[in-house]
Order: sequence, then C-alpha cells, then structure tokens
Amino acid sequence: MKLWGGRFAAPSSDALDRLGHSIAFDRRLHAEEIQVNRAYARALAGVGVLDAAELERMLAGLDRVAAALAATPPPPLADEDIHTAVERMLFAEIGPLARKLATGRSRNDLSQAGFRLYLTAAIPTRIEALDGLRAALVGQAETAADALVPGYTHMQRAQPVVFAQLLLAHFWPLTRDRARLLAARDRAAVSPMGAGALAGNPFPVNPEAIAADLGFSEAFENSVDAVGTRDYALELLAAGAILGVHLSRLAEDLVLWSTAEFGFVRLDDAFSTGSSLMPQKRNPDGFELIRGKAGRLLGNLVSLLTTAKGLATSYQRDLQEDKEPVFDTLDTLGLALPAAAGAIATMRLRRDRMQAALSWDLLATDLAEYLVARGLPFRDAHDAVGAVFAHCDREEVAPPDLDLATLRTFSPAFAEDVRDVWDYRRSVEARAGRGGTAPEAVRAQIERAKATLSHV
Repeated sequence: MKLWGGRFAAPSSDALDRLGHSIAFDRRLHAEEIQVNRAYARALAGVGVLDAAELERMLAGLDRVAAALAATPPPPLADEDIHTAVERMLFAEIGPLARKLATGRSRNDLSQAGFRLYLTAAIPTRIEALDGLRAALVGQAETAADALVPGYTHMQRAQPVVFAQLLLAHFWPLTRDRARLLAARDRAAVSPMGAGALAGNPFPVNPEAIAADLGFSEAFENSVDAVGTRDYALELLAAGAILGVHLSRLAEDLVLWSTAEFGFVRLDDAFSTGSSLMPQKRNPDGFELIRGKAGRLLGNLVSLLTTAKGLATSYQRDLQEDKEPVFDTLDTLGLALPAAAGAIATMRLRRDRMQAALSWDLLATDLAEYLVARGLPFRDAHDAVGAVFAHCDREEVAPPDLDLATLRTFSPAFAEDVRDVWDYRRSVEARAGRGGTAPEAVRAQIERAKATLSHV
C-alpha cells in the first residue's frame, strides 16, 4: 500500500522503495502516530467531516491498531513508514471509512507531530537520568569538602584544592546541560497539525485545539515553517553533543584518577571490568565507553546540520534523515547517564593517596603572594619565586628547607614568617571567596548545588 500513486502508470522500482523505506526506525513512533490520528479524527468531527458514529468507529479502530502495534513480539511491518502501516491497519479494521482520516492532512504535518510528541516525552527521561548523575556528584562532594588534592592546569601540578571542587567543576556544566535539554523540550512542544503539506488546511480544523488535545504548549505560526524546520531536533542534538563533551571530560578525569599513578578514587567492582589475559586488571571500561560515546553524539549533530544546511524552504525528502540521529542521541544518553551516575555514587575516595600526591611546588603561588603582602609588585614577586624554585630544582632541595639567608638572595622581602607559607590547608583556606576552593566556600557551593537539585 502507498499513500500516493494515482498520478503514476507504473510502480516505483524496488531500489527506490528500499531507499525510501523508514519503517525500520520510525516504527518506534507508533504510539505517537495513533495519538495524533486520534486527535485529528476528533478535529475532523468538530468540522463535520466525520459524524459522531464515524468518529466512534474510527477511534475504536485506532485503539485496535494501537494494541496490535504494541503487542509483544511486535508485528512484522513491510510498509514504507509508520504512517502507511497505521493507515493500512486501520483500513483492515474499519474499511473505507479509514480513508477519510487523511482529509486535509499530509504526512508532512503528521510525521512532525508524532516526532515532536516523542521528543517531549523522551527528553524528560534523559533529564531525570542527568539529575541522577548530578546528585551523585554532589553526594561525593559532600564527603570530600576538606580532602586536599593537587589541582592541575595543562595537566601539570598547579595549586592545592579540595577534591570536592574538582567534582563540582563537573556538576555546574551538567546543570547547564539540563537547561539546554529543557529548552529543547520546550522548542519541540509546538504542534504542526493543520499545516498540511505546506500551505495549510482547507478544512476549518482548529490548530490550537489540536495542539491542546495533544498536550503541546502552542501551535505553529507558519505552515511552511511548520513542515520544513528541524531546528528543534538540531537543538536537541546540540544539547546532546555538548552534554557528550562534558561526559567525556568527566570520564577522562575518572580514568586518570582511578589509575595506580593517581589513585585518588577506586571504582566499585560493579563498575569495573577485567582483562581477558591479565588477571590483576581493574579497568574503567564504563568511563572509557562514555568517553567514546561523545564521538557519536557529536556526529549526530553534524549529520543533521549537514542535511539541513542546503535545503530550500519547506519540506524536502532529505528531512527523513532527521529521526535516526535523534533516536541514537537519546538512546546513547539513556545508556551513558545511568552508568556514570552509578559509578560515581559507588566509587571510594582515597584520601591517603590524595594527601601523598601533594608537593611543595603547589605552594609557589602562595610564596609569591607572601611577597606581595610584604610590598613587592606581583611581577617582581613572580620572578623571585620562579628563581627560588629553579634553584631548588638544581640543588635538589625542598623549598621549605632553604634558610632565610638563601631566600633573601632572591628577594630581601623574605622574613622569618615565610615558614607559614608551607601549609597546604592554609593555602586553600585563603581562597574563601564565592566559588573558591576553601572548604567553607565549597560547602556553600554544595548547598547551592543541592538547591538546584531540589527545585527541578
């Protein structure tokens, strides 16, 4: 069965049919397809295209089609797409009356309505999974608000921080990802029904009423835009790609932190894997896989952007390529987010390894700030401290072991109280402003983070 054909004297080729079939992936929209058809049937009844008895028969037929499509195992479908499958199955249930359902409607507005409905339901489930990951990060941060650890820039030791600060550095990007997903959901919640193929519906159905029936927040403003745009799908893919990058960065940190060389965390057995050859191995495969999934999330965005960029206004068949990258992004996030949340919630922090990783070079900035407090311009202090540490490297001596006379060869501003600088905890506690790494500031940050979790 085809939804067109009267114009043609010969059937389309098998090669063209195979190229055009989308039933393999758009059949997952079967529930939304039925929902849109039911709403449109009610709209047709409202303008007299269907009488009350016909509407009742049609809704009952759609219910039977819905049950058949939802059966386990699902029925085999050889149709071109889910729209054709539903129309064929409805005809089998109620006969020629089924043909009235297409009055004033096109696959163009129908397919977009079902797709948008699917997104408005699927995105919140991914947000819920993201909230689970955010909560896991906050939970671990609460236990690590005073655990000292080296902080890094350029993957080189920089300054001491508390471990919670590193965990929360992932929480806030994920919180922004949540806002992006919410915006994508809101952008999807616009009904295209009533747009027809591109010019609108000649029957006086009410697009706003159909939108309300379907649970959309609003109806389309322009019929050509309604069937031709995919920016809402692109917005989801962009949010998914950015989230994928943030998940990849989180995964990279956990891969590093769980190595023997760092050892800051130990992943739970439930979220570690072994080697098929080396019996001793504890591999962070989950985080490596999450890191790898970022590539496909980025690829999905680029794929649809490339498809959409050169198209003329209104519907083009190229836009059939919209669904597979979106489905894949949603499926990928559905796998990655719970795995990341579970691994972080169950990992064990190793404070002894964090403490052992601290080294005096982390306090070089503090030493420069000490000189600033004694009146030196920062650049002069920076040069003097750089020379101190270069000297220590050459002489293989720890900076706290330098006597005052030696220190004064680098700057006369050094005094006896310089020994107070060599205190890691004093260093972090000095950075107590908003967002800083002092335990007091981090605990305040944790409270702000928890507030975002409780107001979702």
